[in-house]
Amino acid sequence: ITNNLSKVGWMAQFVSILVTNNALTHVAVPLQYLHHRNNAEDGPNNANGGKDSLVPTQTNAADLCYINVSGKQYITTHSCLQQYPLTLLGSQAKELYWIPELKSYYFNRNRDCFESILTFYQTGREFRPLSVDDDIYEAERKFFRIEMKTRVTESVIPLGETPEQLSVFCDGDWKTTKKRVHRFLMDPRCSRWATAWHIMDILFICTSITLLIMETDENVKDAFSEGHPAYKYLFGLNVLVIAFFTTDLLIRFITWPGLINFWKNLFNILDILSILPFYVSLLAEAFEDPTSPSSNEHKSYVVLRVCRIFRIVRVFKFIRHSQDLIMIIKVVGHAKKELCLLILLLFIFSVSFGSLMYYIEHTSNDKFSTIMQGCWWAIVTITTIGYGDIAPETWLGKAVGSLVLTMGIVFLALPMTIIVGKFSTVYEKEKEKN
Repeated sequence: ITNNLSKVGWMAQFVSILVTNNALTHVAVPLQYLHHRNNAEDGPNNANGGKDSLVPTQTNAADLCYINVSGKQYITTHSCLQQYPLTLLGSQAKELYWIPELKSYYFNRNRDCFESILTFYQTGREFRPLSVDDDIYEAERKFFRIEMKTRVTESVIPLGETPEQLSVFCDGDWKTTKKRVHRFLMDPRCSRWATAWHIMDILFICTSITLLIMETDENVKDAFSEGHPAYKYLFGLNVLVIAFFTTDLLIRFITWPGLINFWKNLFNILDILSILPFYVSLLAEAFEDPTSPSSNEHKSYVVLRVCRIFRIVRVFKFIRHSQDLIMIIKVVGHAKKELCLLILLLFIFSVSFGSLMYYIEHTSNDKFSTIMQGCWWAIVTITTIGYGDIAPETWLGKAVGSLVLTMGIVFLALPMTIIVGKFSTVYEKEKEKN
């Protein structure tokens, strides 16, 4: 105990020497640096009209300001806060929240929102955290009296960014524009225009799927043939849908962070496959040979069938607009071992009982003419679906069928408990991470 007390006393004396000699130049805060803002141009309470300076400056210990927000300590400078004298922290009104016992200003407010508000004092720019709803963030801004003429919500600076990384958001260069446009396309919560763009995307997806379904309806399929009065309107609507999808894909391709990363994203591949049939069909019509109409008709029929198959991919474009669906896909990826185990057990049971049922029934039952049909019956029975298209007729076959049906319940119960447990655990982790 004596040794520990001596160490603590030595450390306290060392810190006091540093403070006395003004050697305390940098203080670790949650944003990893103290930002001295000179001549800021974005804030409503600033009258200097210059630019930001992201270089840490000499910080006097007397200028340090300790702020406690719901138990979490933040350290900044009074000079940084006083750049905006009309706000709560920049005015004398914050003295009402001074707690002598804590030797700091105490605010029982949202900590995530306060980190964004502190970023405003340090950089002059405001970024709403994605984990906070708009109404909660607006209430925090109103409490701290933050009013900006220009609100920057296109980009969120994660905690731990270095000043060099942060400067990219502050510069008006091409990289900054790419990041903002990319966030505009990927995050509907960054602005109202982004929300409107995503709503338009969903409407066009619904329109495209509706046109795809209508082409197979006997009552309206004739309207999609040339010569019908409504053909030009339906074709124009289809062109408008494809033009929107193409524009969205090209902008995403240009602003995507890294060309290789663009092709690694599954949703980008699905977007390409969704619009590819339209352009392939146009090229097929453009390169038709007028001298051989029968050959052209056969080629067009093949191309049209292939294109219609790929148009089904447009349904998967909905996944991009649902974070829950994306999270479920990630969870399925984490539980791939358990799913592979389920598939392996299903394969073993279906082949075993399908072969057994074939040898029992094939002499008296024409529906069990091959082992493949027996495997089909086993899969339908084990999964408790029971289509009824194939059924045993002999008493021995019915006994085996009863055994397979009973084992199917056990087969589904045991692996599914493991999969559901894994799914719940990974889902909660992904939810907390997001």
